[in-house]
Amino acid sequence: MMTGTVFVATCDLAAQVRGRAIPAARLERTLATGVGWVPANLALTGFGHLAGGSPFGSVGDLRLLPDPASAIELPADGETPGTRLYLADQTGLDGAPWPGCPRTFLAAALRELRESAGLEVRASFEHEFMLDGPDGEAPFSFQRLRAAEPFGTDLVALLEHAGLEPECWLPEYGPGQFEITLRPAPALVAADRAVLLRELVRDLARRRGRRATFAPITDPGAVGNGVHVHFSLHAVDGGPVMYDAGAPGRLSALAARFAAGILRHAAAVVAVTAPNPVSYLRLTPHRWSAGGVFLAERNREALLRIAPTVHIGGADPAAQLHLEYRAADATANPWLVLGTLVRAGLAGLAGGERAHVWPESATEADLAGEPALPDTLETALAALERDPVARGWLPPTLLDAFLAVRRAELAGTVGLSAAELCRKVVDVY
Repeated sequence: MMTGTVFVATCDLAAQVRGRAIPAARLERTLATGVGWVPANLALTGFGHLAGGSPFGSVGDLRLLPDPASAIELPADGETPGTRLYLADQTGLDGAPWPGCPRTFLAAALRELRESAGLEVRASFEHEFMLDGPDGEAPFSFQRLRAAEPFGTDLVALLEHAGLEPECWLPEYGPGQFEITLRPAPALVAADRAVLLRELVRDLARRRGRRATFAPITDPGAVGNGVHVHFSLHAVDGGPVMYDAGAPGRLSALAARFAAGILRHAAAVVAVTAPNPVSYLRLTPHRWSAGGVFLAERNREALLRIAPTVHIGGADPAAQLHLEYRAADATANPWLVLGTLVRAGLAGLAGGERAHVWPESATEADLAGEPALPDTLETALAALERDPVARGWLPPTLLDAFLAVRRAELAGTVGLSAAELCRKVVDVY
């Protein structure tokens, strides 16, 4: 019989993983009926208080219903016991979907994509983070990688043990900065893995006497930490559908229409994918984050980047071609991020317009006329509220709670300098 505890979790609008632990002996019952939860918990900000103006009060009850397929095992480590963690859907007491649940929001978007367009999404979230401790080693260097040991080896082993399929672990450009990537997976699995990855990295860092932060930027003059979302479209009963050797950027008409929806609603999308006041210190030109609202081949200033394909050994480009969305960070809920990109892509498919593809040779002067991203969170939130199509993607309960949480976080940072804002957010993420 399994002993110890099991944690049943959700990821909230501030991208914080919250939930309840149960004795392992109660697991079978919990898988069937869930554990209790409260609607008002969705209105918690990243700074730990309930947002005023949220749609929730002191009444109401929910269940956190674990998804058995999401379970991961964390092995015992020294004096820290092992545990099992499940991600859960928030439901009514009768098990019916609750409209405020971010995971349900993604599942509904994916269902509509399958039913209306016959398409599925495969995705991977590429995370950057800062690890504290002495770091005088060069960017991308073997010495920096070795200086982080045994953390790096332990992290890769932990992710493999948990079934998250790590693909690459590397030292990055900024001081103390590292990156971890996972293999592409079906969209819901990919978003679940993004939720879990952050917790596993921070938990391991604590157990190794270190501290990791996924904050979008740790200092106004520092390098930022992005969460780049790589995704591809596949026919439900077939293979990839994004490749057309004769099209601009080799991007099929269907994929170019999907991209056009994301670009058309970019300001509203960014409100969801970069939803913290500090996010906009990173999303500025010449940071290789996202310098403008355009689609381009292999350009790291593009909001949407056509990723390169490998031709070594006869590799098939059609199986590799995909898009990279570059304006997300770890203050965003991965389920909301991917669900919003899918909803925007569906709007693009319905509209029929193809996105313009800028070639890799495009210069800064060529791109000067492309729209800029919102420069503040308030601007992005206002764009979301003004966009009737984007506003309709989110159930009213979820939209109202999201706006309340993000505006409460804005209010909690009024008067802070950029440096003070960075320090405040570093502590949360």
